[in-house]
Amino acid sequence: MTRFPRRHVAGFTLVEVLVALAIVAVAMSAAVRAAGVATQGSGLLRDRSLALLAARSELAEVQLQGRLRGGREVRDCDQGRLRLACVREVTRDGELFSVRLEVHPRDAEGPPLARLNARLPVPDAGAVRP
Repeated sequence: MTRFPRRHVAGFTLVEVLVALAIVAVAMSAAVRAAGVATQGSGLLRDRSLALLAARSELAEVQLQGRLRGGREVRDCDQGRLRLACVREVTRDGELFSVRLEVHPRDAEGPPLARLNARLPVPDAGAVRP
């Protein structure tokens, strides 16, 4: 039986290539996961910013109306494609009205995306309906 002499061949073995591919696959899955978390975080930040804008708009509307009624009111206050519900609670505290605004997503349960509290002076007695 004739034996051929083994020559030293430069290169990688199949096992080394498979280990390298496994390492690259784990690294790529971690990168995709990190990108997903970053995207989700920026989406929540966008929703909170739009909710705060809606709350400020509601407060400006309350100030411009000139008449305040005590009680609780829930209204739709959409911002673009974001469906929001604004909850307005007005209570009278002496010479001031206390206005509390909360903005929630309309289609989901959970904590409010934005809260805003303000104390406004009582307008003329003829315009007030406590």
